[in-house]
Amino acid sequence: MSRASALRTSIVGLVMLAAAAPTVSRAANTSLIRSDASAPPSNIVIGFVGGFVGHDNPHHGPVQLAHRIQLTLPKGTYIRVFENRRRKRAYDDVVRLLDVNHDGVLSPEEKTRAHIVLFGHSWGASAAVLLARDLRRQGIPVLLTVQVDSVAKLWQNDSVIPDNVIEAINFYQTQGFIHGRRQIAAADPAKTEILGNYRIDYKKSPVDCPEASWRARVFTPGHMQSECDPHLWSQIETLVGQKLSPQPTAAALPLPGAQPGR
Repeated sequence: MSRASALRTSIVGLVMLAAAAPTVSRAANTSLIRSDASAPPSNIVIGFVGGFVGHDNPHHGPVQLAHRIQLTLPKGTYIRVFENRRRKRAYDDVVRLLDVNHDGVLSPEEKTRAHIVLFGHSWGASAAVLLARDLRRQGIPVLLTVQVDSVAKLWQNDSVIPDNVIEAINFYQTQGFIHGRRQIAAADPAKTEILGNYRIDYKKSPVDCPEASWRARVFTPGHMQSECDPHLWSQIETLVGQKLSPQPTAAALPLPGAQPGR
């Protein structure tokens, strides 16, 4: 795709996302869930919502996922959901949590002490990749990134996973004006394993999204369904649990209804 074509696609995407956007929450710009506020976290899970969605909107997949996994992940897990435009605050959160001795400098031990998982939907998925890239500049490893129907803003690149990420997975659909990135790749395949690029076919297996606006139903039906698909987010919940729980659970990829991208 040429740069001009990519620019046109991004502009059209911005317009369509704005048209289909729900009302933005006016609450504080982050949603915090902590298992144990008295001890440094052993796991850090950061999620990003897409579009102009508020961090605490209970009808959206990343928020629902965060609330569910807080009930199943080990004690000491730190979970927080951000709007996609709050990536800098998410970065500051991670650095603060890792700085156990509060000296303002991360030691090699501090950088590796917590397992970090990043996930998001739409613009939020792109924000997760960019946050991983931000953390790479500090030498901070990321255990897993999860992208759901990832859409990059004009100046972003959500297709290349930085080499501080150990594993990454991508889910996308192809229906409607807005659809996610079809393929992600590792900047260094020797350091990052791409678990897969999985396509969800919502024409074949539609999902009911009762809280969605009529604009989303008309203009971005597939993108809307990827955000509220309970089977998809349940599989992501299982995957995250596998990576962070001391007791491994059974899971099978790809998802029901998903297939490796082509």
